Amino acid sequence: MIDFFHQFNPVTQALIATLFTWALTAAGAALVFFTKNINQKLFDSTLGFAAGVMIAASFWSLLSPGIEMAEQLGHTPWLTAVIGFMSGGIFMRLTDKFLPHLHPGLSIDKSEGIKTSWQRSTLLVLAITLHNIPEGLAVGVAFGAVAANLPSATMGGAIALAIGIGIQNFPEGTAVSMPLRREGMSKKKSFFMGQASGMVEPIAGVLGALFVINMQQILPYALCFAAGAMIFVVVEELIPESQRNYKNIDTVTMATMIGFSVMMILDVSLG
Repeated sequence: MIDFFHQFNPVTQALIATLFTWALTAAGAALVFFTKNINQKLFDSTLGFAAGVMIAASFWSLLSPGIEMAEQLGHTPWLTAVIGFMSGGIFMRLTDKFLPHLHPGLSIDKSEGIKTSWQRSTLLVLAITLHNIPEGLAVGVAFGAVAANLPSATMGGAIALAIGIGIQNFPEGTAVSMPLRREGMSKKKSFFMGQASGMVEPIAGVLGALFVINMQQILPYALCFAAGAMIFVVVEELIPESQRNYKNIDTVTMATMIGFSVMMILDVSLG
């Protein structure tokens, strides 16, 4: 797999990787063709698993390499990490504040961001799209970092990040398509809306790669920025959504730990 990616330039690598993550979003949305409902405990567990993957990816694939890269480039490692990490969180907070969106399972009056007359389906798609912006960006930045030929950025690590993001995208596609199907939307339209939430990832991935391959000095900041944005999504959305049903908290917590372990294994073994 690593040899396959080596034959392409960093931007194409990022595009291929994020098309893969988008495909898994679509695969999750495709469950709507087989059922209107999914076991709530199972669904909460998949969200918890996704949270664990993103937490692990934020450290193993983004923060740790970013800190090492900052040291290699002569930056102050801890300062670079803090500036990048907090900038990512602030960026997502501002996006969350102004972009109209609605989290799955909530009524239309609980929508966030600027108030609009947009339909519930559109707001649901935007909520998951908000998740996917930092994910696509992280994959693009990871592949762009490999082009800098610094020891802390490896092709295996970038591929591991793409695989991990792809795995946790599966339940995100389901999180959009299933509620829409239960509300009476057709299977085809529910699927289309579900997979559409992942369309932003290839765009963000390509932009991230383009941005960093020409500006090596900002690479450590970009990696830490992506980590901060992902942690914001996990803490502000994924974990609260996965633990909304108190009866499932223990199971969801274990699923989160399993997700963390899976991503850690991927990154350590491939990176």
